[in-house]
Amino acid sequence: MPMRPHPGLEIDGFTLGEKLHTGGFATIWEVTHPDHALRMVMKVPTILDGYDGPTIVGFEVEQMISTRLTGPHVPRVIGIGGFEVMPYIVSEEIDGGCFLPLFQTAPLPLSDVLEVAARMVAAVADLHRQQVIHLDLKPENFLQRKSGEMVMVDFGLSRHDRLPDLLAEEFAIPMGTYPYIAPEQYLRCRDDLRSDLFALGVMLYGLATGRTPWGNPKTLREVRKRLWRDPEPPRAIRREIPEWLQEIILRALSVDPMRRYQSAAQMAFDLGHPGQVTLTARAHKLRRDSWLTVFDRWRVMRKIRRFSTPNSVAAQLALVPVIVVAVDLSPEGEPLAEALRRAVTRMLMIEPDARIACVNVIKTARIGIDQGTDNQGNNLHVMRLVQLKAWADGIKLPDHRLTYTVLEGPDPGRAIIDHAKTNHVDQIVMGARGHSTTRRYLGSVSAQVVAEAHCSVTVIRVPETWVRT
Repeated sequence: MPMRPHPGLEIDGFTLGEKLHTGGFATIWEVTHPDHALRMVMKVPTILDGYDGPTIVGFEVEQMISTRLTGPHVPRVIGIGGFEVMPYIVSEEIDGGCFLPLFQTAPLPLSDVLEVAARMVAAVADLHRQQVIHLDLKPENFLQRKSGEMVMVDFGLSRHDRLPDLLAEEFAIPMGTYPYIAPEQYLRCRDDLRSDLFALGVMLYGLATGRTPWGNPKTLREVRKRLWRDPEPPRAIRREIPEWLQEIILRALSVDPMRRYQSAAQMAFDLGHPGQVTLTARAHKLRRDSWLTVFDRWRVMRKIRRFSTPNSVAAQLALVPVIVVAVDLSPEGEPLAEALRRAVTRMLMIEPDARIACVNVIKTARIGIDQGTDNQGNNLHVMRLVQLKAWADGIKLPDHRLTYTVLEGPDPGRAIIDHAKTNHVDQIVMGARGHSTTRRYLGSVSAQVVAEAHCSVTVIRVPETWVRT
């Protein structure tokens, strides 16, 4: 008979202490081990005496996926145990506690909504880069480190691109938590990363309004209604919500995955650049769609069996890269800026759905207060922004895929690197001036970015010489 967890139980060197939490499918225990000084917890599935297939398969999935994940946004796994004695997962204890109590205080001040949303989206972007779709994102499944990072837990319903999907193979019913489940999940699709973006939209709606967009459905029949029934616009509930934030929320909640954000990185970029969010009709809505509109949508959606088949997670991310273009706007840099524009235009022929983020850096002094104007009293930040937009005139992209940012800092290379990391950028494109003795011995901005950036870097020279990293 399988072993049951209890205080004082020893298994594989781990000793169970106090039970910390009892959930619907598992219990969480405090645990110690003589070889590990860090605080740890053990998760043990609640397996009933009869057939409990979904719990067993889900825990197998969680064991397979969680041991392959790394980084600050997931718990570090210390050990796992098989079903022959007692299945378990031992991981580090996350020191900042659960996100749910904060969520339950919603609506939050708008500044807090944006800060929390940015941390959640950053965590999901990191998970997707590891080719995993969570598929059960909800406030209970986010923890927080004291250092600020959001940590996702409970991967029992998740899907890894390079592992067999045991849940899809063995069960035909939709799986997920009903208030947060995406329409395509209701249609039994488990391979679309945009399902996680829908769940983020639900949580962002809740943080901003104090409600969930479709209430608290208890049955799949109630979940099905979100295929045709739109939620009440956030600004109808809380008028102080800005139009750009409503645009972000309702875009994430689009029924058709193709009309949502196509990656968490793109969603994070809009949250970080509210002034450049392109507003559509949904940004101005103050009431739900009319019943005639809903009826027309119902006639179409009641027959749908599946949306377009998505690519793998890696392929989906590759189709929608965020590319930072660092532009030198000095007069002597004009030939290089022109070569850079031509290079970006060529890249868009290969990556037609890319988002281009144009940046320029104002170098500031290390000590003292910098003057933000030139000798004629013109605001340098505004001037550079105007110049950036003029530089990008020849790049044929819709406004929502072309943004402009002027950075400031004593170290231009570091400013570009930090901006790229903060915004989950996939590639940096920048120019490099000709060789010189000074650059050879002191280094250059482009060399620094190539050496330290977390993403790919393409360096352009005049005459054009391509260096790929």
